[in-house]
Amino acid sequence: MTPENDAAARYFSAITAALSGLEVFMRDDRSPLYRHGIVAKIVAEYIARLDKSFSCWRNRLGFMDTFRISRAESGYPVFQNLLELENDRRQADSRLANIPQAGELREEMADFILRHKEFPEALQKSMAERLYLEDVKSEQTFGPFTLAQTAKVSVNPNTARPYYLVHWATFDGSANLPLVYMVTVEDSSESMIRQLVDNGRLNDKVDIPLPVNGLLNPELAHRFDDFTEKNSAYTLSPATIAVNVDKDFPDLHPKQLRRVVLGPFYSAGITENNSVVAEVLAKVRKPENAWLLTWTIQEVYSKGEKPGRKGLWSSEPSSEEFFINTDDLEAARQGVSSYENHALIPHEAYQALYAAGEAQKIFAGYKVHVLSNGQVISDV
Repeated sequence: MTPENDAAARYFSAITAALSGLEVFMRDDRSPLYRHGIVAKIVAEYIARLDKSFSCWRNRLGFMDTFRISRAESGYPVFQNLLELENDRRQADSRLANIPQAGELREEMADFILRHKEFPEALQKSMAERLYLEDVKSEQTFGPFTLAQTAKVSVNPNTARPYYLVHWATFDGSANLPLVYMVTVEDSSESMIRQLVDNGRLNDKVDIPLPVNGLLNPELAHRFDDFTEKNSAYTLSPATIAVNVDKDFPDLHPKQLRRVVLGPFYSAGITENNSVVAEVLAKVRKPENAWLLTWTIQEVYSKGEKPGRKGLWSSEPSSEEFFINTDDLEAARQGVSSYENHALIPHEAYQALYAAGEAQKIFAGYKVHVLSNGQVISDV
């Protein structure tokens, strides 16, 4: 195995372990995030998509020589890898038609070994490409942009408006980070109120097969898709995105917007995004335990709705007043009401950081979760 392949194998083992541990954390009813219920479930679904992407990339290395990651910043693959994955997904069927079936390839490989007494590299690459294309065509990968879904529908008894929990995701090409968005919006469209609300409650005669692709309101769904694709950059603060929803959709009233930033990721001998972390992780005995994954949950919520005004010569739609916590300088900088920094780390790596006297400094301001024997221990 070449040094490059060895490094790639270590990277994929580390990121796969990190994402598996994070998914365990999100789905564990004892985890601190589980109190958010559906939020943790939604994030776990996107983590599963990320895990699928890494599985595909790992297979891709069997027939392609290059794979680039953002070593000095996010620790994730560069954006070009996602574009190539998406392109390969579209071409999968036509390319598979030109590659023999897996059974045929295995027979050819066995025959080649018996006749030539050497490893059939060309056939192995064809097999790797077939496995990759069969994997990638499933459409369950984490793409450059994942269209919105409505995950929950209810009615606000105070306003008698239906409200939706809508989520979508993007991989920011500049920051090389996966971002998951969730917004709770009330809908004041007369047609949706008439259809969904019955005496201040959700009309139980309407069957809503959740999750629903797109925003539940069909009149706004396409526009909302366009909006989310253009307003999901990491450089935009959650407050800016919420204000833009409020301005661009008079009938939608965003009450809460969350953004989950899944990263950065640190891996010993691979990433260079934190020299102190890299130095300590390099001392971890087992390479598969020499990693650290961080994520941030940002939230902005409305503290009130300013009523609209209708006049003879001009009118003004209602607008939300979003709370920004100016008492917390970091919250003000991020443009949020609140935020949480989290870190997930294997037990062995945490012990190494603790023994080096670096744990307190590195994890200042973080909620630390330690992965040990397939379980996640929080509040360490």
